[in-house]
Amino acid sequence: MHDLLLTLIATKDLILQHGSVWLFFLLALGIVGLPIPDETLLASAGYLIARGKLALLPTLAAGYGGAIFGITGSYIIGLTAGSFLVKKYGRWIGLTEARAAKAHYWFDRFGVWALFFGYYIPGVRHFTGYVAGTLREPYAKFATFAYGGAIVWASTFFLIGYFLGK
Repeated sequence: MHDLLLTLIATKDLILQHGSVWLFFLLALGIVGLPIPDETLLASAGYLIARGKLALLPTLAAGYGGAIFGITGSYIIGLTAGSFLVKKYGRWIGLTEARAAKAHYWFDRFGVWALFFGYYIPGVRHFTGYVAGTLREPYAKFATFAYGGAIVWASTFFLIGYFLGK
C-alpha cells in the first residue's frame, strides 16, 4: 500500500509539471510495452481534474490519444515486423506454422474482444496490438475494437481518480 501511495504521488507530480503532453507520451509508451503504470497515470489525472489542477478536455484527449497511439504503434510493428520475427525466431518459443494458423483462427473468433477487454489485463493490453498486426487483421476491425476498448478503459480509470478526488 505504501508503494502504491508513493507511485501515485510521483505520478501526480510528473503530470502537474508536464501536463497532458506527458500523459499522452507515457500512456503511448506504456501500451507499447514499457513498464509504465498506465492505470495509475489515468487515475492520477482523474484525481487532478477533480481537484481543478488539470483541464478536463485536454487531459481526456491526452489519455485517449495516448492509449490509441500506443496500440496503433504496436499494431504497425506487428504488421511490418511480426511475420518476419515469427518465421525467424518462432521455433525458439515453440511457434510453428500450425500454431500460428490456430492463433489466427482464434483471433478471428475472439481476438476482437481481447482487443477491447484486454486493456484491463496487464500484459494482455501490451500484446494484443502486436498479435493483431502480425495476423494481419483488417485495420477497420482492429481500430473499432482497440480504440473502443481504449476509450472505455481510460474512462474507467479517469472516473476512479475523479471520484477519489471528490
